[in-house]
Amino acid sequence: MPQMPKTLTPLPQHRDLADWLRREEKEVWSWFATKEREATDAEQVRLSLLRDTYRMDAEAHPEVFREIEAACEALGIQAKVHAYQAQDATAPNAAVCHLPGEAHVIFSGPILSLLSSDELRGVIGHELAHHHLWQMENGDFYLADRILHSAANHPAAEPAHAQSARVWRLATELFADRGAYLATGSLETAVAGLVKTTTGLAQVSAKSYLAQAEEIFSKSKPKTDQLTHPETFIRARALQLWVEEDVSLDETIARMLDFDEGLDDLTLVQQAELAALTRRFLAHLLSPDWYQTEAVMAHARLFFLEFKAAADATIITELAERPASHREYVAQLMLDFCAVDPDLDDAPIERCLEFARDLECLGTFEKLLTKELKVKAKVLKKLKEAMA
Repeated sequence: MPQMPKTLTPLPQHRDLADWLRREEKEVWSWFATKEREATDAEQVRLSLLRDTYRMDAEAHPEVFREIEAACEALGIQAKVHAYQAQDATAPNAAVCHLPGEAHVIFSGPILSLLSSDELRGVIGHELAHHHLWQMENGDFYLADRILHSAANHPAAEPAHAQSARVWRLATELFADRGAYLATGSLETAVAGLVKTTTGLAQVSAKSYLAQAEEIFSKSKPKTDQLTHPETFIRARALQLWVEEDVSLDETIARMLDFDEGLDDLTLVQQAELAALTRRFLAHLLSPDWYQTEAVMAHARLFFLEFKAAADATIITELAERPASHREYVAQLMLDFCAVDPDLDDAPIERCLEFARDLECLGTFEKLLTKELKVKAKVLKKLKEAMA
């Protein structure tokens, strides 16, 4: 039996996005952190809960508060926890509203009647794990959560804003599933509560479902298509790998959440990483002295104001490992630098053909040359022969 993990730590996706926001959006971060706005939000949350739910108390619902207390002890949560039943929702579910020093757990539909006491503790642990994440590091992850979702909902939002919020939500659910495990000390109990909640079934076999999830992953490399919650089999598999302390856990989860991302599917962090790779690639591409003409360097500085050319052979290896959509982007980039200075004749094309070959996007680059720059097949053949 694996040793049970004792603590909850943010996923790499949480850490990377929060760090990026603190570093790159300092004014936005400060605005969201103001105490006045925090107080306004708190009053709005409390009023909404009073209006839309039935508030439980420990005297009338001792079984619920007994599991709340057990989950709080397991997760080391000292906040005051309130419990509610949503009035109109019919599907089984649970959610949490976070306020400083307070957690408000809302049950929906028949979830309380579906779950055993241990499963209920796991579901509560899942919701309280959200609260735990939002209180970590002086509330920085809560601020990041609010900033990302506000940005994604803004009318001027770009795809990177929406994708960042999506990946954040998905990673947060995987984090919270670990809270279900810590609250119960049982993988099967945590998974059973998850499956009951998502299916509405009163009886499930967690052991069978874990085997089902493992079979899916043995036959494919699935990634989530969801916006807020990963598919149940992905959540079950991710939790099992965490419990078993799998050495490739972070890599596997990254593949589940954003594997083979296109350029419109990049988070803010991934966008910044690709920009850095682009800068290094251009510096390497333009490193020969003959390539650094006034026209070429002026064009490079349209991309990066403080641009300097410098050889960096490792960038080719790094780009070769990127998804095909990224390498196609590099092919488009090279096309610019084949055409920007006609005085260089065919020398830029010959150099870029070599790079396209090494990046395994030669076919894409050849099509761009013939379509966009009208390079004749005879000329292209001659350049490829010279390259060989």
